[in-house]
Amino acid sequence: MLTIGDALPEFRLQAVVDRTPGREFTTLSNADLRERWLVLFFWPMDFTFVCPTEIAEFGRRNADFAKRGATVLGASTDTHYVHLAWREHHPELRDLPLPMLADTKRELSTALGILHREDGVPLRATFIVDPGGIIRHVSVNDLSVGRNVDETLRILDALQTGELTPCGWRPGDKTLSG
Repeated sequence: MLTIGDALPEFRLQAVVDRTPGREFTTLSNADLRERWLVLFFWPMDFTFVCPTEIAEFGRRNADFAKRGATVLGASTDTHYVHLAWREHHPELRDLPLPMLADTKRELSTALGILHREDGVPLRATFIVDPGGIIRHVSVNDLSVGRNVDETLRILDALQTGELTPCGWRPGDKTLSG
């Protein structure tokens, strides 16, 4: 698995960005995201139970990430057509403000090393990538355990200080270097 200090692998993937006919899909790549912080999170598969709770929460908090200069992308190995169908049928995903990447060939999830060995689906992995394309944080949960979006925001805030931050640090708290 790629880790802290590794470059995020190059990717170019189809994504669902809207439900409006004719504007549903786009292609996204690393080149589109340079010069910004990136929060990239994976879920095992669409039409499951834990996944929409996480995706919806990242969607609800999307503006909080944007205020910090971060783009949020979600991904699984389902096709962009399956992502669109899920968005159409799941009330909490209908107006999702963030792209859903379709890593259908498993190229990005394989390069990141996050495929479950037995099931062949992505683990619940979260990567925070700096504007230079370097991975600064990795978190991986078992398939059955959802993430905490507040903690992802806290870690992004801590990374963006450029300072030493103690356990439990929150924005506004003193850093160890200041």
